Amino acid sequence: MPLKKYLFAGLMVWLPLAITLWVLLWLVGTLDSVFFGVLSLLSAVTPTDLVPVIERLHQIPGLGVLLVVAALLITGALVANVAGRWWLKQWDRLFTNIPIVKTIYNGVKKVSDTLFSSNGNAFRTAMLVQYPHAGSWTIAFQTGVPGGEVQKHLGADLVSVYVPTTPNPTSGFFLMLPRSEVIELEMSVDEALTYVISMGSVSPSEHPQSAKQPTVVSK
Repeated sequence: MPLKKYLFAGLMVWLPLAITLWVLLWLVGTLDSVFFGVLSLLSAVTPTDLVPVIERLHQIPGLGVLLVVAALLITGALVANVAGRWWLKQWDRLFTNIPIVKTIYNGVKKVSDTLFSSNGNAFRTAMLVQYPHAGSWTIAFQTGVPGGEVQKHLGADLVSVYVPTTPNPTSGFFLMLPRSEVIELEMSVDEALTYVISMGSVSPSEHPQSAKQPTVVSK
């Protein structure tokens, strides 16, 4: 039926754009909400003659995004030097001595340090693993190797992986598998995520070496 065919063809054109715009608008709205919350706090403690100025800032759309990004850049530049790292240590010491807060702060910090460290291995390698049972393969991402007590019980020849769900890769499963059962892929992490999100309908581009049999992750 031509009408149905045209409808789905048009949907395939506009759906990615609509979802992209929705995500961007959600991000802008979230950052603006954070910024407006800060402005509301400032309004409560600033002199009365400055309140109209703060209120006018509320009317500028997207200002929160620009200021949050600017704050992140300035903070990153400050902590890149010795003095900034000293202040960062004092900041960490403050939050790690507050009950309840220190548990959340330490957990989030360890995860963020692992994910965003330039010399870390988390989410830098896509791989194939057998999940949820032998003979059933899916895409996973290396997050590291087991350590501590876990390594003591399971041995050293293991790899930690994250298996994302589809089409929402922000939820998933954490597994520890023998290296011999994990196949490292040459596709990029972005290509692997696209493959997962599209439920396999968008195949990764062919690499010159990818025509060969995938190699098992080396020790």
